[in-house]
Amino acid sequence: MADIEIDIGGEIFHAFYEEKDAPKTVARFRELLPFSDRIIHVRWSGEACWIPMGERDLSIGYENATSHPAPGQIIVYPGGLPTSVSETEILLAYGAVAFASKAGPLAGNHFLTIREGLDRLYKIGRSVLWDGNKPITFRKAG
Repeated sequence: MADIEIDIGGEIFHAFYEEKDAPKTVARFRELLPFSDRIIHVRWSGEACWIPMGERDLSIGYENATSHPAPGQIIVYPGGLPTSVSETEILLAYGAVAFASKAGPLAGNHFLTIREGLDRLYKIGRSVLWDGNKPITFRKAG
């Protein structure tokens, strides 16, 4: 059974925590649930959508960090660190991604994975690109 239900503009996806590899990130994200915002298309990273979180300090540091999340992988750029070159953000890959900002390459903590419905996820990502932002909600599955 999935850990998280993600609603993107009325499309429902089920995701699983990567708790073994990103325990601090998973624990911090659980504290944020339910979490609602809007998702917009990335500018530099390729086929992905993101949730900008500004200067929010998640106090998690790096763990299980990647610059190339696969489709369905969700990463968080933790921000709040002296070495941070971008704002805190959540990024959801729907295709090929090379995570970056205007300051250059970034890495984010892979903490959540959508394993099924990647064809629908691709369509949602393209819709965000061409039609604009969509509401997104993460909630505990069940």
